[in-house]
Amino acid sequence: MPERVLVIDPTFSLAMALELGLPVVGAPLDLMTDTKLKDEALTADVTSIGLVTEPSLERIVALQQDLIVGLAGSESRAAGIHGMATQLAPTLLYTSPDWKAFYRLLGRVAGKEAAVAEVLDTYEARVADLRERMPGTKVSVLRITSWDFQVYLDAPNAYAPFAILRDAGVQRSPYETTDDPSLSLKRPDREELAALVGEILLYIVGGTNASDTNGRHEEVLADPLFKMLPAVQAGRLHRVDHATWMEFSGLRSAHQLLDQLEEYIIGAE
Repeated sequence: MPERVLVIDPTFSLAMALELGLPVVGAPLDLMTDTKLKDEALTADVTSIGLVTEPSLERIVALQQDLIVGLAGSESRAAGIHGMATQLAPTLLYTSPDWKAFYRLLGRVAGKEAAVAEVLDTYEARVADLRERMPGTKVSVLRITSWDFQVYLDAPNAYAPFAILRDAGVQRSPYETTDDPSLSLKRPDREELAALVGEILLYIVGGTNASDTNGRHEEVLADPLFKMLPAVQAGRLHRVDHATWMEFSGLRSAHQLLDQLEEYIIGAE
């Protein structure tokens, strides 16, 4: 097993590595909104290497890691970290959106394949149970940022939280559903929000942008067009936690998401 692990994303890699007991020495902790995970990392003496989009090369070099792991996402690539990673230490960069496969991969690195298989079997059993009880209620999901709207799709290569919705049998609106593996996100304008015709609307706000504090959130909820959405008119609007959805960290986040499906969709029937 490696002795000094650097993780280059503060979500999948950090939470999974800590859970598996890997000796994490550094991660991009700046501006994390999952305060529980950040506190766990700091308690484990993990050094922040800065922002995920702007990691500090000086801090990374000083950590003298013997393994670098992380998601090969666009944010890290934009920061140039992938280009230099292989020059610093053996590097394991994961490109698939399949969080469970990545968890199994890190389990092999940590020598805990059997333990990972067991907890994932328990998780899959819970998903199957929810799928059996999931009503046919249409559900829309919207992220409000300071500068735009984001709709993560029910798609073959969906971002992890939305892949979980898909696996659990949650029915999304036609606008939010695609079979195109190249699509996972739409950025609707204000008028396009009318396509979010779900009977229940889950929305995400805040996090690494200022939408929770600069008035953007209140502005959107007060907008007459937003108020015309079916779920809003029916009083079936629920704000969900940014840290769980947008800083998805693996098994813990997955179970928190399932808790919310139980409460807001199954429990609403």
